[in-house]
Amino acid sequence: MFHTSLNASSTSDGRHALASYGWDEGWTAEFAPHAELGLVPGRVVRVDRGQCDVVTPAGVVRADTEFVVPRDPMKIVCTGDWVAVDPDSDDPRYVRTLLPRRTAFVRSTSSKRSEGQILAANVDHAIVAVSLAVELDLGRIERFLALAWESGAQPVVVLTKADLVPDPVTLGHLVQDVGTTAPGVPVLTVSAHAGDGLDTLVALVGSGTSVLLGQSGAGKSTLANALLGEDVMDVRAARDVDGKGRHTTTTRNLLALPGGGVLIDTPGLRGVGLFDAETGVGQVFSEIEELAEECRFSDCGHESEPGCAVRSAVESGELPVRRLESYRKLVRENQWIVAKTDARLRSEIKKDWKKKGAEGKAAMEAKRGRWR
Repeated sequence: MFHTSLNASSTSDGRHALASYGWDEGWTAEFAPHAELGLVPGRVVRVDRGQCDVVTPAGVVRADTEFVVPRDPMKIVCTGDWVAVDPDSDDPRYVRTLLPRRTAFVRSTSSKRSEGQILAANVDHAIVAVSLAVELDLGRIERFLALAWESGAQPVVVLTKADLVPDPVTLGHLVQDVGTTAPGVPVLTVSAHAGDGLDTLVALVGSGTSVLLGQSGAGKSTLANALLGEDVMDVRAARDVDGKGRHTTTTRNLLALPGGGVLIDTPGLRGVGLFDAETGVGQVFSEIEELAEECRFSDCGHESEPGCAVRSAVESGELPVRRLESYRKLVRENQWIVAKTDARLRSEIKKDWKKKGAEGKAAMEAKRGRWR
């Protein structure tokens, strides 16, 4: 189900009617050369099989993307893009060009090829919805946050279905657990059914563009309806066995919120593969990156090297071992994804892994010698 609204009476030329969808002076400047050609600005609110719905000063139009189909999957038209379309003509019109993106939320595809998939463009806030109806998967949250930081957006973790955890002490512990995995990220608890916590979230998404992310069953559609103030998105109950839900959202839809701001709702994500997210991983694990600066060796792998400040923090209890293991896993995964497109880098990574493996083996043999 899809919904959009537009107030086209703001100015004489109607251009500011797009302000509720994020149009500003910066986009006006970017679009100036296309305006001289008589093209019309618009924002993509949904993409579907080579065509898309574009909201323009005159309303929503259907547009064909035939003229902007690149070989690079990172440059295909995506929900949230600002585009230039043909002036008044029979539908479908044609998208003639995309304006440069300010931010883009990208994950790796499920294929064996090293390709990225853009989930949303020109996003200011990346809202990671996590259901409290099931056990927290902190590793998955870290993955979402790494991609969110890398996108250029500000991540926010929203713990949904908070009414299922009536004990405030238990709820506080869950928030604290998530907070330790999300340095610098707001962690909110929300019950869309009871309305608890919505005021804080509405204020946060009241300006700019927010993308709603999470697994099926995380309560994204229910949360979207609460923010919209009406039942726009289809909602189905999650399974009692594992808390997983069905895909009620099948396309990425851009929706104007009544209190201001724009929301992009996305289908539930089963896979959250990293895609060239080195900076994002570093921000998620900022405490490890800071500790690493105190290691004796600048290229310390935090495995068996002497003078490793990271391992010392683990041994003292300052750093949870789960955090270090998760950090290692995401760093290796991200390196491998990047190396798929760089043969020289791939060779260097393999050599480095072999070197560290040999060093670890030698250290273990030395320990065994001392034990005998």
